[in-house]
Amino acid sequence: MQRTAVRRVLPGLAMLTALAAGAAGLTGCSGASDGGSTSDSKAGGSSAAPAQPGKYRSLPAPCRAAADSKKLKAMLPEPDGLTPEQRDQLYAGVADASYDGDRHVGCRWTSQTPEETRLLSVGFERVVSYDRGAASDDDKAKQVYVRLLTDAHLPFPGPATTPGQGAANPAGSAASPPPPAAPPASGAPSAGAPSAGAPAAGTPAPGTSPSAQPELGSRVLEGLGTEAFLDDKLSAAGATAAQSRTVRIVFRTSNVIVKVEYSVQPTLPGTIPPSGETQDRARQLAQALAERFNE
Repeated sequence: MQRTAVRRVLPGLAMLTALAAGAAGLTGCSGASDGGSTSDSKAGGSSAAPAQPGKYRSLPAPCRAAADSKKLKAMLPEPDGLTPEQRDQLYAGVADASYDGDRHVGCRWTSQTPEETRLLSVGFERVVSYDRGAASDDDKAKQVYVRLLTDAHLPFPGPATTPGQGAANPAGSAASPPPPAAPPASGAPSAGAPSAGAPAAGTPAPGTSPSAQPELGSRVLEGLGTEAFLDDKLSAAGATAAQSRTVRIVFRTSNVIVKVEYSVQPTLPGTIPPSGETQDRARQLAQALAERFNE
């Protein structure tokens, strides 16, 4: 009797044990699954939201943006004998070829007179970040500006100066002063020390004022866009070649980089375009463009 009872009880106990083990296994899998879901949810929630697009989604037409008749006429003297159609064409400018008018656009002007040739160009670049989770459009534009500033051998960051602060470059600026002009054809000695900021040594060159013209040099600018700099280059002097001066102003406004380049190339050797006048005209146009973007 006892053996028969034991035989009947053992199968029931084995079944209960198996059922309990299966239930425990299901509970463990469900807990692991819930834990993984919670972990994934937390990991997804920790990612930063992408930055908003830059302020500017398109670019204005540079030929129209720079079409200020007073400023252009001051920068580009009108040759004699032009017809009204030729005059309009001179100041209308020529647009640069562009395959993406919302990213890169530019315009150029040329004025030639018996005394000199003047060249003017204006360019707009809209900078776009393709990963706004890592950097915004403004951040990318700032990187482009810093690279241009570094290429100009100007310090960053550095104190901004104004033209009235003297002829020398700002302290710490790596921009080298322009080379001296060629000696006069009469063979006058140029060993004497020139006055401060004088554009040439010895006898004043033809077409220049006897008074010394200060060299303002390249520098960081204030009050123009978000950040700006000016690069002033004077070509090397030669016995038969005139020295040309090229002033380039670059400024950033939000996610747009603006470039203004103004070059004056005299015809007569020994004539040096004045630094102050050339820079002032380029800066006036750059300021007008900055105001155009703020409209």
